[in-house]
Amino acid sequence: MRKQERALETVRLLEEAYPIAHCSLDYDDAWKLLVSVRLAAQCTDARVNQITPKLYEKFPSVAALAEADVNEIEEIVRPCGLGRSKARDIKACMEMLHEEYHDRVPDEMEELLKLPGVGRKSANLILGDVFGKPAMVTDTHCIRLCNRIGLVHDTKEPVKVERALWDLIPPEKGNDLCHRFVLHGRDVCTARTRPHCDVCVLNGICQKNGVK
Repeated sequence: MRKQERALETVRLLEEAYPIAHCSLDYDDAWKLLVSVRLAAQCTDARVNQITPKLYEKFPSVAALAEADVNEIEEIVRPCGLGRSKARDIKACMEMLHEEYHDRVPDEMEELLKLPGVGRKSANLILGDVFGKPAMVTDTHCIRLCNRIGLVHDTKEPVKVERALWDLIPPEKGNDLCHRFVLHGRDVCTARTRPHCDVCVLNGICQKNGVK
């Protein structure tokens, strides 16, 4: 099976398995998604969703977080791990949004990457989920599944996986596909336990399952 065929079949099968694909981080504004995705580093989305309401209750706006004492932010977000660095990045990011972007999150990759604590994964998530633009969010689930399925080979660097997917996946399918990778990676093609290949919808095309 050619890699392009495998990629398109992956899209089709996961669309059938997970008809609803969306971000599992709770947010109702673009700046809140920026905060949540920073907190989600080395932390579960479920834990982040428990913490952010407390953060927004005390700091309900970009301006409020920009003006907040970093120690107060850290006190709230500490359960997400790496509290000090996350609090520092969140405050610095909100300061830039407030001072340079008038509290509006930019909708271009180059501008998003200027924000403290924002990398390509976060920027792609914002572009795809908030602005509906083509995006490829190469998180750990995406990278693991792409290697197992055979869309990439021994490639763990997020940027390299992202570039490979741009060559294989129709741009308008990329954002939802990456959300489906998360769902499938949590439930079936797991990282910490043996993958449940016997119930996997991709077992007929997966290289790890012996399909050439």
